[in-house]
Amino acid sequence: MPRHYDDSQQQSTSAKTRRQQEDQRRMAFRRAIETRCEDRRLSLEYDDYLEAGASFWQSASASEGARQSVRPAR
Repeated sequence: MPRHYDDSQQQSTSAKTRRQQEDQRRMAFRRAIETRCEDRRLSLEYDDYLEAGASFWQSASASEGARQSVRPAR
């Protein structure tokens, strides 16, 4: 006598597997977006830091040049 096979359990297992795969893809996509945003933020902060350093050195060299151009009175 053939056994009655319950097809609903196999369908729920495949649906569960499919949902897990979709969740994994969504999470990978979300991590990629978060990584991209973090890299962009760090890049902007680094650029600001470099600009601040460059302006500091430019102003320091400009004031040093001004001091050198003034000759002491004799």
